[in-house]
Amino acid sequence: MSGWSTRDIPDQGGRTAVVTGANGGLGYVTARELARKGARVVLACRSETRGRQSVARLSGEVPGAQVELRRLDLGDLASVREFARHYDRLHLLINNAGVMAMPYGTTADGFETQFGVNHLGHFALTGLLMPALLAAPRARVVTVSSMAHLLGTIDPSDLNSAHSYRRWTAYGRSKTANLLFTHELARQLAAAGAEVIAAAAHPGYAATGLQTAGPRAEGRRTAERLMAAGNRVLAQSAEAGALPALYAATAPDVRPGSFTGPSLAMWRGAPAPSWRAPWTLEDRAGERLWTESERLTGVSYDVTAGRAG
Repeated sequence: MSGWSTRDIPDQGGRTAVVTGANGGLGYVTARELARKGARVVLACRSETRGRQSVARLSGEVPGAQVELRRLDLGDLASVREFARHYDRLHLLINNAGVMAMPYGTTADGFETQFGVNHLGHFALTGLLMPALLAAPRARVVTVSSMAHLLGTIDPSDLNSAHSYRRWTAYGRSKTANLLFTHELARQLAAAGAEVIAAAAHPGYAATGLQTAGPRAEGRRTAERLMAAGNRVLAQSAEAGALPALYAATAPDVRPGSFTGPSLAMWRGAPAPSWRAPWTLEDRAGERLWTESERLTGVSYDVTAGRAG
């Protein structure tokens, strides 16, 4: 894994990849590099305008790229269901999209926005696409978490932060949910003898628009300027930040349930196995979150038969 870069991505010819949140930042870089290696890449974006701009940009940077845009709003389960019905076979699902430290709000289905978009939307999407993933050889699901999972454990009695809301705690909980989801999905796939690999990754501190979106939404100009300054001075590029997810999606030695991040103090550098909080590896916590996620989304998995309802 030492020194791993985009040059080491194996040929992706004949494989189809869906990348959520691919209109910019880490998602765009991930989609571009998969396309550069021959994959047919679907940019799953909430904004069709920004998505079309990204398709045009990617096609210019990678002549001959097989790339298309499909609208996906992870904050609306009807949109998730509509998106998922178009696929019979899928080799790569990169659950990358997310929101960070936003003011309190709710999704179209009434879930707290960060938990609803970052976890529940991807939980539903993965379940609905599971038949297509099981139908494809060497399929993988890569879910992008964060170092910020250290900020909050899951509270099963208050998944939607209804009792109290702190933007960073809620974000940390959603990123813990990403890791517990990956842990439980990997466990279920292994028990079923399925070939699909579920893994997680995080970008360290990478400069994207994610850091400034929350302060901008609340009109907190000072916080927005501080975040922007941190991106300029401390963060690595989106290109570097996308490497752990690309590694998890394509490297031949990726293990089910693994967590890949930057090698230098989980902050920056080449992809490497990443430390994670012990609570993200608790079987019971993963099972409880899974049960509640099925109840809230109405999506149930069957990794043996390959059906999701």
